[in-house]
Amino acid sequence: MAAPRHIENPFEFLIVGLSRSVSMADRALSTGRGAHAGPRPDVRRLTPDDLRQALREGLADLGAGRADVPFLAIVYPVAGLVLAALAFRYELLPLVFPLISGFALLGPLAAVGLYEISRRRERGEAVTWTAVGQVLSSPAIGSIMALGAGLLALFFLWLGAAYGIYQVTLGPEPPRSVSAFLSEVFTTPAGWAMIVVGIGVGFVFAVTSLAVSVFAFPLLLDRDVGVVRAVQTSVAAVRANPGTMALWGLIVAGALVLGSLPALAGLILVMPVLGHATWRLYRRAVGP
Repeated sequence: MAAPRHIENPFEFLIVGLSRSVSMADRALSTGRGAHAGPRPDVRRLTPDDLRQALREGLADLGAGRADVPFLAIVYPVAGLVLAALAFRYELLPLVFPLISGFALLGPLAAVGLYEISRRRERGEAVTWTAVGQVLSSPAIGSIMALGAGLLALFFLWLGAAYGIYQVTLGPEPPRSVSAFLSEVFTTPAGWAMIVVGIGVGFVFAVTSLAVSVFAFPLLLDRDVGVVRAVQTSVAAVRANPGTMALWGLIVAGALVLGSLPALAGLILVMPVLGHATWRLYRRAVGP
């Protein structure tokens, strides 16, 4: 008798689809000029205790970095505020929330310097701005920039999708005012539809970003394996740990929401802790 088919939750369903897509790209590129170096690293099982330990170690990295680490994260809230200000100035009010929430898609790229700090602390090396800046001379900097460009493209795709959702629900006319816009969002069927569809579409973008980049950037910094191999490993690690990584995604999302208050200032502390913790989690998830 055939074994009962496993019913995947939405998170796992998306990860399986991404894994298949990356495998297809991997096979296509490997028949060409060789897009990666060596075999794919092993991936390990993770538990919620690994998340707790990674967060604890990430917090220790933050404390050891003194003023260096928080300053790295200032770029994140400042950039978010600039984007929000531009949206208000050009009457793109419907894009303020997508700009702020979607900017989290770029978090793994913004955290590369934080990964380098944790990596050097592991080795007992001194952490200075000069040392952290040496990531720009890493053999894998081209791959890091290529993957960063991919995340940037994903960010703009999210903005386009969010604006399209607004157009077919509350649009196409721009909001008359902030209060009128908020009233339409929370008190009308069209506004509720925008929220529901927006959350669903945003979930797809968030899972995609998490799967392809959460371990890919640390791996590229740690070993020059190539973009395809790094993304393939990241997706494989997330697919091997769907429940734990879904919990990690919720922790990250919750921390970013709390860090956004007030006016994104909390991200100055939240962002580096998450960045360092991601490196520590990478060490647990990806083997030799």
